[in-house]
Amino acid sequence: MTHPFHALAGQRLDILFVKRRGGALVFVCAYGVGRSVTLPQEWTDRGVEAGGDRLAVEGLSALRALVNALVSRGAGTDGGGS
Repeated sequence: MTHPFHALAGQRLDILFVKRRGGALVFVCAYGVGRSVTLPQEWTDRGVEAGGDRLAVEGLSALRALVNALVSRGAGTDGGGS
């Protein structure tokens, strides 16, 4: 379980079976004696890994360049503001 705010965060659970719910994969896992818990794939180590570079310098620089281009593109038009 990798979801940081779930009560089972950091625990290893045995997967009983996998099914689709609303088009997404969920894992039904054994939890305790005779209990199970259903977890979305994203909340496990089998989900898509979060992008660690979203706030990296390169990403922010690229975003700034895009904003600058959009602002300069709109600077030549009459916005009707004054």
